[in-house]
Amino acid sequence: MLTAHTIKILQSLDKKKFRQKYNLFLVEGNKIISELPQSNYKIKEIFSTDPERLVLKDISGIPISESELKKISFLQNPKDSVAVCFLDDKKDFEEKDFQIVLDGIQDPGNLGTIIRLADWFGIEQIVCSEDTVDFYNPKVIQATMGSFTRVNIVYKNLPEYLSETRNHNIGTDMTGENIYSFKKPERINLILGNEGNGMRSETEKFLTESISIPRFGKSQSTESLNVSMAAGIILGQLFRVGG
Repeated sequence: MLTAHTIKILQSLDKKKFRQKYNLFLVEGNKIISELPQSNYKIKEIFSTDPERLVLKDISGIPISESELKKISFLQNPKDSVAVCFLDDKKDFEEKDFQIVLDGIQDPGNLGTIIRLADWFGIEQIVCSEDTVDFYNPKVIQATMGSFTRVNIVYKNLPEYLSETRNHNIGTDMTGENIYSFKKPERINLILGNEGNGMRSETEKFLTESISIPRFGKSQSTESLNVSMAAGIILGQLFRVGG
């Protein structure tokens, strides 16, 4: 049975300050939890309504009731298990030939989806501005569907990093070069800006080139694309055969 103290600690992990205080974050659902042993993330303990369904080496689920699961889950419809994991804040950084760079992304769902896209296209690293939403946020973790275990996410002072990078800094802009005619350089930082305000001026000044997604529809009602949707379209084009 979960103690009131443990429940209080786990419930507090939806806030960054408490994740940092306790050095913990939550991962929900057997499918995602089963991917943790192949990653750098260490599991502290697992609470499960059906521990026998968890097949993990050297760790067993602690049985809890469905009502207890609802108390510690951040999901509207809680899954079978919740893993309590240690933060991995000592991440190594080595610049990759292709990276996604995020400038002030605030929506957890967008960050989670972009991490999942990176995993799909084999992009090993995402560089985030220091004010980008914390990827240990439970909504981000859930939106990645396990991809956070395979993509290195680091936070940096963007102007400082972009001024030193060996990669071409490619940003998105409505007046940029058509993505369908753009020739991908060998080394690239694909920079995506904030959902509402776009890229900051201090980031823009380090751009090598700008690209855009042309509008084919006749309606002018849609002003812009969701940042994670735009990321999917751009990555699909950049990784096309012969691209």
